[in-house]
Amino acid sequence: MSDHPVLAGAEPWSYAGGEAGVLVLHGFTGSPQSMRRLAEAFAAAGFTVELPLLPGHGTRVEDMVPTRFGDYTQAVEDVCADLVARCEPVLVAGLSLGGTLALWLAAHHAEIAGLVLVNPLVEPAAESFVAMLTQALGQGVETIPGIGSDIKAPGASELAYPATPIAPLLSLQEGTSQLVTDLDKIDCPVLLFSSVEDHVVPTSSGDLLEKVLGDRLERVWLADSYHVATLDNDAERIEEGAVAFARRVAGAERPVVGEDRGSLPG
Repeated sequence: MSDHPVLAGAEPWSYAGGEAGVLVLHGFTGSPQSMRRLAEAFAAAGFTVELPLLPGHGTRVEDMVPTRFGDYTQAVEDVCADLVARCEPVLVAGLSLGGTLALWLAAHHAEIAGLVLVNPLVEPAAESFVAMLTQALGQGVETIPGIGSDIKAPGASELAYPATPIAPLLSLQEGTSQLVTDLDKIDCPVLLFSSVEDHVVPTSSGDLLEKVLGDRLERVWLADSYHVATLDNDAERIEEGAVAFARRVAGAERPVVGEDRGSLPG
């Protein structure tokens, strides 16, 4: 746990809604800010929502340096277990790393009823890239330039770190390598949003998912957004599609009910 305060806008958020729940997960070096709109869309549709802050995120990049993929999976598993104890069914929605973690949860927990993924990282990086990062880390370099705010819409920005810590990134690559071998364990329906132009995660990650999951997956292409599509020109399209998908999975139209337990203003 960091002694540094959480950045304004990066706080976790919760909503006590109906019996169906959605766990919403943000991306690598990012924060709940990138997924707040989507979380609120689920809440407005009557779902109970949890939007946690991943370990090492939302404070300062130094706090992320010692974290690893296992820290992220443990954190989301804990939040998911609590949500499953309170809600049925439970879906998971994630952007980038959040999508990776959503897939990890579905591969390890059959109780996950459905997934909504936005430009998830699935395909492991090239060996040459991993070797370059490993060499840099061995030379004492802890970070590389940041990957946040890959957004097409003018004026829109993501609350993310200005640098990317290498050790956690290498750990993420190890995690995706293992995830690929577990993808065939996923039985629930998956809604995948893929940006045609993404400068962070290649569209080949979505191609791999499509190949493995087959008719379990529905893919929607986004022509007017980059990587952080939840804050981009296609955000409303994602929100509408995600809510409609969640309602189909939940099996019922759900009224707007519940209580906002979030910590963000407004």
